Amino acid sequence: LSRDWSDYALWWEQKKCWLLKTHWTLDKCGVQADAKLLFTTQHKMLRLCLPNMKTVRLRVSFSSVVFKAVSDICKTLNIRRPEELSLLKQSEDTLKKKKKKDKNNKEPVIEDILNLHNSPVISGSPASPGLYSKTMTPIYDPVNGTPVSSTITWFSDSPLTAPNCSILAFSHPNCSPETLAEMYQPRTLADKAKLNAGWLDSSRSLMEQSVQEDDQLLLRFKYYTFFDLNPKYDAVRINQLYEQARWAILLEEIDCTEEEMLIFAALQYRLSKLSLSSEAQDFANECEVDEVEAALSNLEVTLEGGKMDNSLEDITDIPKLADNLRLFRPKKLTLKAFKQYWFVFKDTSVSYFKNKEAGHGEPIEKLNLKGCEVVPDVNVAGRKFGIKLLIPVADGMNEAYLRCDNENQYACWMAACVLAAKGKTMADSSYQPEVHKILSFLKMKNRTTSPQAVSDPESTDMKPERFVSPRYAKKFKSKQLAARILEAHQNVAQMPLVEAKLRFIQAWQSLPEFGLTYYIVRFKGSKKDDLLGVSYNRLIRIDAATGDPITTWRFSSMKQWNVNWEIRQVAIEFDQNVSIAFTCLSADCKVVHEYIGGYIFLSTRSKDQNETLDEDLFHKLTGGQE
Repeated sequence: LSRDWSDYALWWEQKKCWLLKTHWTLDKCGVQADAKLLFTTQHKMLRLCLPNMKTVRLRVSFSSVVFKAVSDICKTLNIRRPEELSLLKQSEDTLKKKKKKDKNNKEPVIEDILNLHNSPVISGSPASPGLYSKTMTPIYDPVNGTPVSSTITWFSDSPLTAPNCSILAFSHPNCSPETLAEMYQPRTLADKAKLNAGWLDSSRSLMEQSVQEDDQLLLRFKYYTFFDLNPKYDAVRINQLYEQARWAILLEEIDCTEEEMLIFAALQYRLSKLSLSSEAQDFANECEVDEVEAALSNLEVTLEGGKMDNSLEDITDIPKLADNLRLFRPKKLTLKAFKQYWFVFKDTSVSYFKNKEAGHGEPIEKLNLKGCEVVPDVNVAGRKFGIKLLIPVADGMNEAYLRCDNENQYACWMAACVLAAKGKTMADSSYQPEVHKILSFLKMKNRTTSPQAVSDPESTDMKPERFVSPRYAKKFKSKQLAARILEAHQNVAQMPLVEAKLRFIQAWQSLPEFGLTYYIVRFKGSKKDDLLGVSYNRLIRIDAATGDPITTWRFSSMKQWNVNWEIRQVAIEFDQNVSIAFTCLSADCKVVHEYIGGYIFLSTRSKDQNETLDEDLFHKLTGGQE
């Protein structure tokens, strides 16, 4: 037969492995005469559910390791930094809920699948434009009639034509409250832990993990450190991130307060209005600042040195904060009573004194914030600006609550605490931007409204239940909810499209629970199950019954970690002779091990690197030398 056999290879079902070393003999591969080998293509079709809940069907390598397969998928979909994403098998619970829903619906659900089956088989070969589904119309620039800006499709071999790209780079009107109610919502931390059980092993191929042709997997951001988000190149990436954040909030995978929920709703409302108007289609032009101009203005700032913030005149002098704040240290069975003290913040620690005059003597107590948890405790409408500190000590966590008087004081102290927790001082260049970020977030929460704006005619057909999670939708009447969302919307009503998405992502990042992935584990020597929260810079042991953090360990103080594959136990050694060991109950221990290694790998990325990744280092850190 004259046909191209280059994509075919031998798959050994019984041993679950590909025979890809074509220069080896079968004997060397360990194949005996009774082995049953399958001669099959290495690239097969796979259905991927993206963060925006759209399904794409594309050709994926079933013989490369998942890490490599994901980076090819991202190349096809125009998503930079593929190391932040991975593939997830849906958990049993979500599937059960789906089946039940299908039984109730007598009519078969017609899925809107975006077919990219002409995507390059061998990465790098030129692709013909992808086919698009019948329901889509190409998006053209309303002014000059050309297809969507070229910067969107910046990979030359991407099969994304302009219309397909618009499906991935623009957010589409939200789903109905009924659909939302039918989707799986984790009720407890243990439920949230189940969601994370299905991550595929990055160092093995899809076939080795029993993924069949045309199966459905979820493509999701797995690691919550988003490197170098740039509106010029990342239209698809920013939109998919925004969508992942939006669904996490609507399905209550992450908790937020009522005030925060209203901000998220207002930003979604703003985006839904924009995506229906022509502004959305014009957004490519908004991002395209001429590169030369940008470089010149940058240079101008560096040469003058004048436009920068001159608050840090002397670099050798580490700034300090000193002010009156109120403090509460919880003891058993006491009421919350805040007492005023004179606080001094220097380096990475806070000391407090009886009053300003006593500030030169010995402090009542000095709290070292390195490695602590900093949780905002804010209610702008109620003028409450609190900072909750959970400080790690040998036998768990010490709690301290600080209370500030106003926004500005809160922003300065909060930013200092956030940096100190990471081991940085206020002299660090990220201090001022952090203060600004906190202030702009508070400004969005601030409600100064004129009543007539709320009785806006738009509010009648707004369907506010689409923008909040079912729990908040039940709490208010539809009209009340619409009024409150419109009230919050006034603070973001002028925002352009990309900025609104980035603001949404930022607000999501500032939630206390952001970036925590839970697993049910059993610590060595413990009689009961605990939860382990894995974040980009630390591990947290959490009481499964109450959800309170018990101990925090930072990656920066980690000496080594390894896995005993026989008893599936992860063991970690930290500085000061602290060592822990646990077995994972809600997922395979390889999944947890890979999370830790993956975050450490991501922390090695730097701006001056080009786009290529050190794949070997990734496998070294995550593979656990099986």
